[in-house]
Amino acid sequence: MKLDVLTLDAGKAGSVDLDDAIFGIPEIRTDIIARMVNYQLAKRRGGTSKTLSRGEVARTHSKLYKQKGTGQARHGAANAPIFRGGGHAHNIMPRDYSHDLTKKVRAMALRHALSSKAGAKQIIVIDAAKLDAPKTADLKKKLAKLGVENALFIAGAEVDDNFALAARNIPNLDVLPNAGLNVYDILRRKHLVLTKDAVEAINARFADKKEAA
Repeated sequence: MKLDVLTLDAGKAGSVDLDDAIFGIPEIRTDIIARMVNYQLAKRRGGTSKTLSRGEVARTHSKLYKQKGTGQARHGAANAPIFRGGGHAHNIMPRDYSHDLTKKVRAMALRHALSSKAGAKQIIVIDAAKLDAPKTADLKKKLAKLGVENALFIAGAEVDDNFALAARNIPNLDVLPNAGLNVYDILRRKHLVLTKDAVEAINARFADKKEAA
């Protein structure tokens, strides 16, 4: 698959070949992509929710009043779950929500996510993601020329400081280095904008992993 390489001002700067084993998979495995998204979101969960059990509530454990003769329901300690402010019968404890997913499946999910963007013609390749000055207004004008409003930029081995600062205040725009490329962020933005360096890095990343899709 061949795509034009553009400048940030939407001028043509050559062309680049996208490997069909990475960007041209015909039948997208949405089930594999979904497993990867669930894996990523599970890893991001803090798992810090916590409620108090009966034993952790700071209330007396003494019986509130005598068992009979009051005309009221029978009750024991004030820390019982039935009372407002009492402990939870099955309290929530901090936990780790992450789960395992094999490297092979993760690699496959990324290739299918890239192919889905390529198939939808939502991949743009630029020569470089660099600015002379960190000016958001200038970057907005360049994005308008490219026809990009909602995008993930994979900006190369390292993100240019000026570009990162200019993009920081633009909604629906994410900027990541090559190593940050991931399925969830690809899917949550409409366009995927890759630098030539990023394309080369992706090809190198999957050089030895082009098993059948």
